[in-house]
Amino acid sequence: MIEAMFQYEFLRNAFFAGVLIGLVAPLLGVFIVVRRLSLIADALSHVTLAGIAASLLMEKKIGLLSWNPLYMGMGFSVAGSLLIEKLRSVYKHYQELAIPIILSGGIGLSVIFISLANGFNTDLFSYLFGSVSAVSRQDVWVIVSIAIVVVATIWFLYKELFLLSFDEEYALASGIRARAIHFVFIVLVALVIAASMRIVGILLVSSLMTLPVAASIRVAKGFKQAIAYSVFFGELSVIAGLFLSYELDLAPGGTIVMLSVCILLITIWWKKWKRG
Repeated sequence: MIEAMFQYEFLRNAFFAGVLIGLVAPLLGVFIVVRRLSLIADALSHVTLAGIAASLLMEKKIGLLSWNPLYMGMGFSVAGSLLIEKLRSVYKHYQELAIPIILSGGIGLSVIFISLANGFNTDLFSYLFGSVSAVSRQDVWVIVSIAIVVVATIWFLYKELFLLSFDEEYALASGIRARAIHFVFIVLVALVIAASMRIVGILLVSSLMTLPVAASIRVAKGFKQAIAYSVFFGELSVIAGLFLSYELDLAPGGTIVMLSVCILLITIWWKKWKRG
């Protein structure tokens, strides 16, 4: 694949995009898991699918839209994230209800838009399961921009996010602007999920946010170490997955996810072996 990367631009685009997604998805995933919001990635991925399907439907029926469906997917994802935060404030004692509500709505809209478009097409299939050849240079620049914003936000708001994740009451008592930080965080999660679908696909993107984190928790001895291990496992699964999918002619999204599962199983075995 290394030789082919120098010949084909789409392989370079996929590799650079994969490296960036392997960084930012587990980076945000650590805070998501700690806040017990692991299923939020599934909910927002289905809302993103609704946005993609809506964009493709409008292009097919009206023929006036020529922009990248990724943008409408991001718009839907951000709107879904804001609705989740709103519903979490409505159901204060049952905040977890917000996630299945939005997930159900996303699936419902997706089915309606897909049926109106008379079923799947190759474009939508690549969004569902990921496609190396579908990653354009424009997609790479979008992912680069999102990655810069995510890393900068984690860097400058690390203390606030840490406190809100582990002890929200203490964070509020300390004068932290929890509502604004929650807003920024949830929007970043929505953008990363929408950007990740080109590599791993909408239906598998939540795996890249949770599986590396689940593996890191088994071996890390502190929160910062968990972040480092999560990023390492994420990058390992993405890079190795892209190489294996190219060499063996496999779907990149499924290959990346299965490598993440293997890494998780190895860390579980390693932890048990050390204890034994």
